[in-house]
Amino acid sequence: MGFIQSIKTCFGKYATFSGRARRSEYWWFCLCNVILGCIPFVNFIWGLAVLIPSLAVCVRRLHDTGRSGWWLLLALVPVVNLVLIYFYVCDSTPGANEYGENPKGC
Repeated sequence: MGFIQSIKTCFGKYATFSGRARRSEYWWFCLCNVILGCIPFVNFIWGLAVLIPSLAVCVRRLHDTGRSGWWLLLALVPVVNLVLIYFYVCDSTPGANEYGENPKGC
């Protein structure tokens, strides 16, 4: 999945907390958030606009690795939230899992 397609997918699934998201979808969306978050006067409005889609893609990414979206609560613990980064980097669970079919098609 490319940069533009990732942004379109994340906004197309604005508040969809079910299903799965590939690594590329998650990381391209994160890159877009970092880039636009660095622009003065845009970062506040952009941050509000992507709050729900960011949470949704994080939950879908956790689903892709076979974990519940409740793991996202680790982000509230200062050092332990590094575990989330590990989960986001992990590869998809092969085949279907309880959250749906593998988006890679494997």
